[in-house]
Amino acid sequence: DYYATHPDDVGVFLDKIAKDGEVLSDSLWEPACGQGHISEVLIDRGYWVLSTDLIDRGYGSSLDFLNQNDSTWEGDIITNPPFKLAKEFIRKGMSILEQGNKLMLLLPLRYLETKGRYALFQEFMPKYCYVYSYRIDIGKGGEFHGGNAVAYCWYVWEKGFIGETTVRFIPRPVWDQV
Repeated sequence: DYYATHPDDVGVFLDKIAKDGEVLSDSLWEPACGQGHISEVLIDRGYWVLSTDLIDRGYGSSLDFLNQNDSTWEGDIITNPPFKLAKEFIRKGMSILEQGNKLMLLLPLRYLETKGRYALFQEFMPKYCYVYSYRIDIGKGGEFHGGNAVAYCWYVWEKGFIGETTVRFIPRPVWDQV
Protein backbone atom coordinates (compact mmCIF):
# COMPACT_ATOMS: atom_id res chain seq x y z
CA ASP A 1 0.00 0.00 0.00
CA TYR A 2 2.80 2.40 -0.93
CA TYR A 3 1.78 5.20 -3.27
CA ALA A 4 4.21 8.12 -3.30
CA THR A 5 3.24 11.74 -3.80
CA HIS A 6 4.99 13.56 -6.62
CA PRO A 7 7.08 16.44 -5.22
CA ASP A 8 5.67 18.89 -7.79
CA ASP A 9 2.15 18.26 -6.51
CA VAL A 10 3.28 18.76 -2.91
CA GLY A 11 4.76 22.11 -3.93
CA VAL A 12 1.53 23.16 -5.65
CA PHE A 13 -0.43 22.37 -2.47
CA LEU A 14 2.00 24.31 -0.27
CA ASP A 15 1.87 27.28 -2.65
CA LYS A 16 -1.94 27.24 -2.60
CA ILE A 17 -2.31 27.15 1.19
CA ALA A 18 0.28 29.92 1.54
CA LYS A 19 -1.63 32.01 -1.03
CA ASP A 20 -4.77 31.40 1.07
CA GLY A 21 -2.99 32.75 4.16
CA GLU A 22 -2.63 29.44 5.96
CA VAL A 23 0.52 29.25 8.08
CA LEU A 24 2.15 25.94 8.91
CA SER A 25 4.16 25.25 12.03
CA ASP A 26 7.93 25.46 11.63
CA SER A 27 8.05 21.81 12.81
CA LEU A 28 6.32 19.18 10.70
CA TRP A 29 6.01 15.42 11.15
CA GLU A 30 5.73 13.21 8.09
CA PRO A 31 4.79 9.83 9.66
CA ALA A 32 4.45 7.83 6.43
CA CYS A 33 7.48 9.32 4.69
CA GLY A 34 8.21 6.47 2.28
CA GLN A 35 11.17 7.60 0.21
CA GLY A 36 10.93 11.22 1.33
CA HIS A 37 8.98 12.76 -1.54
CA ILE A 38 6.91 15.05 0.74
CA SER A 39 9.63 15.53 3.37
CA GLU A 40 12.23 16.75 0.87
CA VAL A 41 9.89 19.45 -0.47
CA LEU A 42 9.20 20.62 3.08
CA ILE A 43 12.90 20.66 3.98
CA ASP A 44 13.70 22.60 0.79
CA ARG A 45 11.16 25.20 1.92
CA GLY A 46 12.86 25.64 5.28
CA TYR A 47 10.74 23.51 7.59
CA TRP A 48 12.18 21.26 10.26
CA VAL A 49 10.77 17.81 9.41
CA LEU A 50 10.56 14.62 11.44
CA SER A 51 10.41 11.89 8.79
CA THR A 52 9.31 8.46 9.99
CA ASP A 53 7.71 5.35 8.53
CA LEU A 54 6.74 1.89 9.71
CA ILE A 55 8.49 0.41 6.66
CA ASP A 56 12.15 1.23 5.98
CA ARG A 57 12.33 2.53 2.42
CA GLY A 58 15.74 4.10 2.91
CA TYR A 59 14.53 7.46 4.18
CA GLY A 60 13.74 8.74 7.67
CA SER A 61 13.53 6.80 10.90
CA SER A 62 11.64 3.62 11.61
CA LEU A 63 8.61 4.36 13.79
CA ASP A 64 5.08 3.01 14.00
CA PHE A 65 3.05 6.23 14.14
CA LEU A 66 -0.15 4.45 15.12
CA ASN A 67 1.42 2.66 18.08
CA GLN A 68 3.84 5.24 19.44
CA ASN A 69 3.18 6.76 22.86
CA ASP A 70 0.44 9.35 23.20
CA SER A 71 2.55 12.39 24.05
CA THR A 72 1.53 15.55 22.24
CA TRP A 73 3.20 16.77 19.07
CA GLU A 74 4.11 20.47 19.05
CA GLY A 75 3.76 21.06 15.32
CA ASP A 76 1.72 20.06 12.30
CA ILE A 77 1.44 16.60 10.76
CA ILE A 78 1.43 16.09 6.98
CA THR A 79 1.48 12.81 5.09
CA ASN A 80 0.03 10.58 2.39
CA PRO A 81 -0.99 7.67 4.64
CA PRO A 82 -1.81 4.12 3.60
CA PHE A 83 -5.44 4.52 2.49
CA LYS A 84 -6.58 1.45 4.40
CA LEU A 85 -5.26 3.02 7.63
CA ALA A 86 -6.45 6.59 7.02
CA LYS A 87 -9.11 6.50 9.75
CA GLU A 88 -6.51 5.36 12.27
CA PHE A 89 -4.12 8.11 11.11
CA ILE A 90 -6.88 10.69 11.61
CA ARG A 91 -7.72 9.46 15.11
CA LYS A 92 -4.08 9.21 16.15
CA GLY A 93 -3.07 12.53 14.64
CA MET A 94 -5.96 14.42 16.21
CA SER A 95 -5.28 12.82 19.60
CA ILE A 96 -1.64 13.97 19.74
CA LEU A 97 -1.89 17.43 18.17
CA GLU A 98 -1.92 20.53 20.34
CA GLN A 99 -4.76 23.04 20.00
CA GLY A 100 -4.52 25.02 16.78
CA ASN A 101 -2.15 22.61 15.02
CA LYS A 102 -3.01 20.93 11.74
CA LEU A 103 -3.26 17.39 10.42
CA MET A 104 -2.99 17.26 6.61
CA LEU A 105 -3.62 13.98 4.82
CA LEU A 106 -3.58 13.35 1.10
CA LEU A 107 -6.41 10.95 0.34
CA PRO A 108 -8.66 10.14 -2.60
CA LEU A 109 -11.58 12.54 -2.94
CA ARG A 110 -13.89 9.54 -2.57
CA TYR A 111 -12.76 9.32 1.08
CA LEU A 112 -15.72 11.60 1.80
CA GLU A 113 -18.05 8.67 1.05
CA THR A 114 -19.45 5.84 3.23
CA LYS A 115 -21.50 5.62 6.39
CA GLY A 116 -18.48 4.87 8.59
CA ARG A 117 -16.51 7.86 7.36
CA TYR A 118 -19.60 10.05 7.65
CA ALA A 119 -19.53 9.31 11.39
CA LEU A 120 -15.77 9.95 11.49
CA PHE A 121 -16.23 13.35 9.84
CA GLN A 122 -18.93 14.26 12.35
CA GLU A 123 -16.38 13.62 15.10
CA PHE A 124 -13.44 15.19 13.24
CA MET A 125 -14.72 17.81 10.80
CA PRO A 126 -11.96 18.91 8.43
CA LYS A 127 -11.39 22.65 8.31
CA TYR A 128 -10.52 22.45 4.61
CA CYS A 129 -10.62 20.05 1.70
CA TYR A 130 -8.08 21.15 -0.91
CA VAL A 131 -9.17 19.38 -4.09
CA TYR A 132 -6.77 19.05 -6.99
CA SER A 133 -8.55 20.21 -10.16
CA TYR A 134 -6.38 17.84 -12.16
CA ARG A 135 -5.20 14.26 -11.75
CA ILE A 136 -1.94 14.29 -9.82
CA ASP A 137 0.91 11.87 -10.38
CA ILE A 138 0.85 9.18 -7.67
CA GLY A 139 3.75 6.74 -7.81
CA LYS A 140 2.81 3.14 -7.08
CA GLY A 141 5.78 1.67 -5.24
CA GLY A 142 7.48 5.06 -5.58
CA GLU A 143 7.53 4.94 -9.42
CA PHE A 144 5.90 7.87 -11.23
CA HIS A 145 4.38 7.41 -14.70
CA GLY A 146 2.48 10.66 -15.26
CA GLY A 147 -1.00 10.99 -13.76
CA ASN A 148 -3.56 8.47 -12.64
CA ALA A 149 -7.32 7.83 -12.74
CA VAL A 150 -8.08 8.92 -9.16
CA ALA A 151 -9.06 12.39 -7.91
CA TYR A 152 -7.07 13.44 -4.81
CA CYS A 153 -7.61 15.94 -2.05
CA TRP A 154 -5.68 17.28 0.94
CA TYR A 155 -7.92 16.98 4.00
CA VAL A 156 -6.84 19.57 6.56
CA TRP A 157 -7.96 19.29 10.18
CA GLU A 158 -7.15 21.88 12.82
CA LYS A 159 -7.30 20.78 16.46
CA GLY A 160 -10.11 22.73 18.13
CA PHE A 161 -11.81 23.78 14.86
CA ILE A 162 -15.60 23.98 15.07
CA GLY A 163 -17.58 24.74 11.94
CA GLU A 164 -18.27 23.60 8.43
CA THR A 165 -15.61 22.39 6.01
CA THR A 166 -14.49 24.83 3.35
CA VAL A 167 -13.71 23.35 -0.05
CA ARG A 168 -10.85 24.97 -1.94
CA PHE A 169 -9.53 24.01 -5.35
CA ILE A 170 -5.93 23.57 -6.40
CA PRO A 171 -5.57 24.48 -10.08
CA ARG A 172 -2.70 23.32 -12.21
CA PRO A 173 -0.07 26.07 -11.89
CA VAL A 174 -0.33 27.02 -15.57
CA TRP A 175 -4.09 27.62 -15.14
CA ASP A 176 -3.43 30.49 -12.72
CA GLN A 177 -1.30 32.19 -15.38
CA VAL A 178 -4.17 32.47 -17.88
